[in-house]
Amino acid sequence: MQTENKTTELKREYVDDIKNTVVAFANCDGGTIYIGINDDGSIRGVDDADETMLRVTNAIRDAVRPDVTMFVDCGGEDIDGKQVVRVTVRRGTARPYYLRGKGIRPEGVYVRQGASTVPASETAILDMIKETGGDSYEAARSLIQQLTFDKAAEFFKRRGVSFGAAQMRTLRMIGEDGMYTNLAFLLSDQCAHSLKMAVFEGGRKSVFKDRLELSGSLLAQLDGAYEFIDRFNRTRAEFDGLDRIDRRDYPPEAVREALLNALVHRDYSFSAPTLISVFDDRIEFVSVGGLVKGLSMDDLRLGVSILRNPNLANIFYRLRLIEAYGTGMLKINECYEEALQKPKIEASSHAFKVTLPNVNFGAGAEAVAEKVPARRERAKEERVRVIEELCRENGYVTRKDLEKAFEISQATAVLLLRKLTGDGLLVKEGSGSNVRYYINSGASK
Repeated sequence: MQTENKTTELKREYVDDIKNTVVAFANCDGGTIYIGINDDGSIRGVDDADETMLRVTNAIRDAVRPDVTMFVDCGGEDIDGKQVVRVTVRRGTARPYYLRGKGIRPEGVYVRQGASTVPASETAILDMIKETGGDSYEAARSLIQQLTFDKAAEFFKRRGVSFGAAQMRTLRMIGEDGMYTNLAFLLSDQCAHSLKMAVFEGGRKSVFKDRLELSGSLLAQLDGAYEFIDRFNRTRAEFDGLDRIDRRDYPPEAVREALLNALVHRDYSFSAPTLISVFDDRIEFVSVGGLVKGLSMDDLRLGVSILRNPNLANIFYRLRLIEAYGTGMLKINECYEEALQKPKIEASSHAFKVTLPNVNFGAGAEAVAEKVPARRERAKEERVRVIEELCRENGYVTRKDLEKAFEISQATAVLLLRKLTGDGLLVKEGSGSNVRYYINSGASK
């Protein structure tokens, strides 16, 4: 006589919750469902075994995700002269299995406890995902499968990159089981990982001036965060004769690289938000996840890169947001070559922090200002070099030649020619529309 236990389930007749038991067996150690046997083990039989088997297989195919049919066998048995349907379920390899209409949540994922089929705990679900998906967060199956990608599709279109089902598989947003991965979740409109930004008065976190929290697709967060920072990235202008030198508080390229680093390299297995804090003298980018195992701070400064999220980095690479792996920190440091205050990189066991100094603040601004004359001299030399090349090609230059070469207005070109002539670098000949300028071969550069 049959009795119910962890791997055996008895059903008097076909009922809809048979699919719950199939899910539970596939998530645990497998088992067998007998349809046509009472709870006490007595044989009742079914009226039409073929129809019952058809109902079972259709329900399993339509209601259970991922596809579990390859782990299920359905057949008939003659017991005591009565037809009984036997449904054998083996432990699946794509756990957790769940009900299509419920999703990967406790109300949709079932397991066996003794002779009962019960909803799985969130911990059990996460353990199954980790067991079958490996340690990589981005490669694991997303707990949420009802995802939309409006913002991501818009971003891909803007960058001229195709974005459809085929591309999502290539980019590993869809796994081999046909399910969305956590990488897809990160780019979806439903992404719950957030980015919090705040602007403070002075150099301490005591007085808020503005704040913003972003969630949803990481691509939308990237756009929103850069726009927010740019609002507070002021421009300081200096003039030296015709030369105007604009200097942002924070080099835009450094801001861009620090922001990309915070999004691409953070550890998304933690729910804590990415934090960006703007002070009068600095910007701090703090992301969850310390240095990747095997990487040291010295390695990082040399440009060595070990990717925590290689698939996410690959997408950002395809979108031309990052040029090459491991160059971000080098680019940030290059942006501050002439600054007294340098970017600061710090890491703990579970966090990573990049601090960008305000180059227009205090002593740092003075140090940069001291180097302005050198930059002006280089700019002047570059202009003379271009004019020399034009003279070699045409024998002389005109005002219109300079307007085109330097993309400047007529008035600016006139002033530039007047200054270079006054400095003795150019010689003016002719008048009116026939004015031409020649390099003064006797002038020192």
